[in-house]
Amino acid sequence: MSHLDAVPLWAAIPAALLILLGSGLTLLGALGLARLRSFYDRLHAPALATSWGTLSLVLASVILFSTLEQRPVVHDLLIGFFVMVTTPVTMMLLGRAALHRDRAERSAAVPPASLAEPEEPSRR
Repeated sequence: MSHLDAVPLWAAIPAALLILLGSGLTLLGALGLARLRSFYDRLHAPALATSWGTLSLVLASVILFSTLEQRPVVHDLLIGFFVMVTTPVTMMLLGRAALHRDRAERSAAVPPASLAEPEEPSRR
């Protein structure tokens, strides 16, 4: 007999749905990483899937363990918070580093840095 047998149905169903949602989002992010062509496209799918997939799995964990321990278990939310904050920042930094590298190599796939900078209005 497992300790999960003690989870009531009202908590098991939302937790199961959140686990399915989180795993589905993670699968979509992995497929996006594998199928998209350019490095810049590949940054977007895993960032969103990791953030929202992790949030869904953390919420499922909070529901299950709060029910099992009969007290609020919210320390998992701290893990989810850090994943949701650090993943987009990491992806942004990776994208900027790749853009800098591609511009230094004068890749035809990205515009030169002078086009990316805003123009100053001409003085009369």
